[in-house]
Amino acid sequence: MTPELISLFTAAFVTFFVLIDAPGVAPIFATLTARGSDAWRRKMAIKSVIVATIIMLLFAFGGAWLLDALHISIDAFRAAGGVLLFIIALDMVFEKRTERREHRAEEYQERHRDDPEPDDVSVFPMGIPMIAGPGSIATAMFYMTEAQSIVHQAVVLAAIGANLVITLIVFLLAGPLVRIMGASVAGALTRILGVILAALSAQLIIDGIRGAFNLA
Repeated sequence: MTPELISLFTAAFVTFFVLIDAPGVAPIFATLTARGSDAWRRKMAIKSVIVATIIMLLFAFGGAWLLDALHISIDAFRAAGGVLLFIIALDMVFEKRTERREHRAEEYQERHRDDPEPDDVSVFPMGIPMIAGPGSIATAMFYMTEAQSIVHQAVVLAAIGANLVITLIVFLLAGPLVRIMGASVAGALTRILGVILAALSAQLIIDGIRGAFNLA
């Protein structure tokens, strides 16, 4: 693998790792699946990742067609994606994103509190929007649209796939991981990832503006 491809894989992997934030989602998954058996929790973990994979692939391969149909340039999409990711980064730094996730999970639990059996959480809220959220979907579209060749697309898909595998492993080990990490460690990790994402998003905005106005 060439240095260019390694750089692309690293950038894509880090970006999706921050956006999906598997360690931050693990406590929510553990809470939503607490009433089920071990086999049911494993089923929900696998189905959640499969649903998220399908959604992200649909947008990754359909993104170019969608942008072309809407007459949106890649530079405009790059800048808009940078702004979106920066907002998400701010939420992560100030833990607003975690609060919203927890609130969504609490609302879901409240609605299904009296159900005789655990409800299927693989599509909503775990598959969408916990794993395949607006940020990760937009970023998948961006990377695949900007890819210069099939090899570049394969590298991006490998980065996405690696993150989804990590997410699956984290979900399967959610119970022990939550107990080991604790709320303080998970919160600190989310803030660190938020700072990294802020830097990546700022670079996207700069690149988008530079390309749109043909700046050197």
